Amino acid sequence: MFRKKLSGPDILLIAANLFPVFGVWFLGWNATEAFIVYAMETLIVGILTVVKLLIATFARGKDDWYANGGSSRQSGLFFILFFVLHFGIFAAVQTTIFSQSADITPANSGAMHFFFKWYTYINKEIGYMLCAFIVSYIAKSFIPFIINNDYKTMPMMVIMFQPYGRIFIQQFTVILGSMFLSLGIDKAFILIFALAKTFFELSIDYDKLMNKAVSDIKKKSSKK
Repeated sequence: MFRKKLSGPDILLIAANLFPVFGVWFLGWNATEAFIVYAMETLIVGILTVVKLLIATFARGKDDWYANGGSSRQSGLFFILFFVLHFGIFAAVQTTIFSQSADITPANSGAMHFFFKWYTYINKEIGYMLCAFIVSYIAKSFIPFIINNDYKTMPMMVIMFQPYGRIFIQQFTVILGSMFLSLGIDKAFILIFALAKTFFELSIDYDKLMNKAVSDIKKKSSKK
């Protein structure tokens, strides 16, 4: 489940993860803004996943849904709705804890202000960093999804759960990072955070893990 070779998209992902570090260390960017981008990354990945599910839905219409030891045919819209609700909860929890811990939520704006108004936080520096992540994810995940015809063959359950492996790691580190921001230990931690995040994203093949998990679910369902 571990990668051994770096591809072109992998190099773009490394650059995207280290770009905020470079900005904070050498361009005088605000470390809080860099962590805001890492938090926004969760939302961007979620949006791209919805787009992938929409493309798969237009191509196939329905796919197998495995749950409670059985399977059923469900519309792609069902997968999209399930993902939006389920992933949305993860994103809301992460961004709320982050924004509260980092003290970036305006007074009297509500705990989930960042989750619903994340786009209002985008300035020039955040825009640069966010574009770098979008380009890297399109190159690494979206373009191969189209070119390899994965939208025709990849199970929608795999597409739907692809972001979760990365998100679990990202949630932990972003929330931890917000605590370091409150302590004023920002420049050192953002470097450690970016290196650790990059290492896990490149060394662990989340797609293979997810494919194996869905395959195991299929086998258990077929035995019943």
